[in-house]
Amino acid sequence: MENCCHKTKVRDASELQALTNRLSRIEGQVRGLKEMLQRDAYCPDILVQVSAVSAALNSFSKELLSSHIRTCVADGIRGGDDAVIDELVCVLQKMMK
Repeated sequence: MENCCHKTKVRDASELQALTNRLSRIEGQVRGLKEMLQRDAYCPDILVQVSAVSAALNSFSKELLSSHIRTCVADGIRGGDDAVIDELVCVLQKMMK
């Protein structure tokens, strides 16, 4: 996976746990998709579950983006680092492909 920078973000324990829990649920949903495929489940049933996984990933992205804007971006702007705005625009453009 390409990483545009080598910055890090220290998250508080509650945010880390919430994001980790979301990803664990998504991971379980993806495993369920694989099992459905192996059980020869009907295509529309699998597609509905794919849509659910997609929605869960979108929800995860929105939560993470919101946190990023409220912390990293806001802190950067307050500190006079306008480059965080360019970085945010770049990230949003990549997300909207």
